[in-house]
Amino acid sequence: MRTRKKPRQIVQEDWDDVDSPPLSDQELANMRPLRHTFPDLAEYAAKRKRGQRGPQKAPTKKPVTLRIDPDVLDTYKATGPGWQSRMNEALRRGTKSL
Repeated sequence: MRTRKKPRQIVQEDWDDVDSPPLSDQELANMRPLRHTFPDLAEYAAKRKRGQRGPQKAPTKKPVTLRIDPDVLDTYKATGPGWQSRMNEALRRGTKSL
């Protein structure tokens, strides 16, 4: 018989206090696969694995390698978190004049 591993956030004493009796033969016979009981949920679970992101709602951005003068980069980074978004906006404004 396989023993379940205790999650880290649960105290061992609480884990030991749980009394889960084994399933009877009748209960085991009445069990049905998830795909028969809840087909929509089974389809969703098959598409997405634990830890995977869902589809993006906004258009994806493209990762690029860009060489920028150190003083320009330092200036943007000095403005704090979100400097990449501010740099993107400045580039966007500059493309309108092209």
